[in-house]
Amino acid sequence: MEKRRLGNSDIEITPIIMGTWQAGKRWWVGIEDAETVKAIRAAYDAGITTVDTAEVYGDGHSEQIVAQALHDVRDNVVYATKVFVNHLKYDQVIEACDRSLQNLKTDYIDLYQIHWPSGSFKSEKVAIEETMKALNDLKQQGKIRAIGVSNFSRAQLEAAAQYGRIDSLQPPYSLFWRYVEKDAMPYCIENNISIWAYSPLAQGLLTGKFGPGHQFEQGDNRADNKLFKGENYERALLALEKLRPIAQRHQTTLANLALAWLIAQPQTCAIAGFRHAEQAADNAIAAQVHLSADDLAEIDAIGRIVTDHLDDNPVMWEWS
Repeated sequence: MEKRRLGNSDIEITPIIMGTWQAGKRWWVGIEDAETVKAIRAAYDAGITTVDTAEVYGDGHSEQIVAQALHDVRDNVVYATKVFVNHLKYDQVIEACDRSLQNLKTDYIDLYQIHWPSGSFKSEKVAIEETMKALNDLKQQGKIRAIGVSNFSRAQLEAAAQYGRIDSLQPPYSLFWRYVEKDAMPYCIENNISIWAYSPLAQGLLTGKFGPGHQFEQGDNRADNKLFKGENYERALLALEKLRPIAQRHQTTLANLALAWLIAQPQTCAIAGFRHAEQAADNAIAAQVHLSADDLAEIDAIGRIVTDHLDDNPVMWEWS
C-alpha cells in the first residue's frame, strides 16, 4: 500500500489505518480477543501498517491487544495512541504515556494524541500550554515521535499549535459526517497537518448492511449515534441506494467506495475499524479503488442528502 507522510514528521503512514476502539470491548458487544488479534494481523498482512488506539479503550486493553497482535513486527508498524481528558496535567501525561508504552510493549510511540480537549465530559480544565509542555518533553526524550490532537476545533488546534508542532488532527469524518470541512480542514491543509478521519464509515452505516428500523443491542454505542435516528437515518438509506450503482461500476463494496472517497480528500486518511479478519483485509482494498473527479463530485453530492440537514454540533452521539 502506498504510504503518505504524517504531517511534517518523517513518519510514513498508510491511507487506511487500523481502528481499535472495539478491541477495548467497553461500549461494544460481541468482541472476542482472539478474533481481534487475528483481525489486526490480517490488516497488517493486507498492507495496513498504521494502527490507532487509546488508553481509554478498555483502560488499556485495546493497547495490550495491539501489542499481542503486532509485537513481532513492531519496527514495521506505526503505533498511534491517545491520552484521555482526565490525564492532561503535566505529571499525568507523563504517567499515561509510560502506561501506554508498557501496554504496547514498546519503548516509543510514533504518534501520541490528546484524545479530547480539556474540559470535555465535565473534566477539570487544564491549560493547553501545560499539556503541550509534557508532550514536547516526551518528544525530546524519544518516548514519542510526533504529537496529534483529536476532537479539537480549529480554534483549539490553533491554540495547541502555539506551543509545539501538531502533525495530526483526528475528527469524526465520513461522507455522512463532514463538519471538519467547514471548521479545521482549511487550517490543516495550510499547515500540513494530517487528518485522521475516525468513524469513516459512520459506524458501519456506510456499509449498507443496516435496513429500515434497525435496533442495536443494549450497550452498543451506535444506539446513540444521530445518524441512526429518525429522518437522518431515512436520508442515509436513500443516499446509500444512490451510491450502490457507483460501487457496482467500480466493482467494489459500498464501504470501500466510502473509504476511497474519504482518502481522496485533502490531507485525509481513514481509521477503519473491524471485528473479523475478513473485514480487516477488505478495508485495505479501498486504497486500490481509483475515483475520477466526476466520481468524487457525484459521491459528494449524494452525501449531502444527509449532511445538508445536520446541525453544526461536531459530536456524532446524543450522550446524555
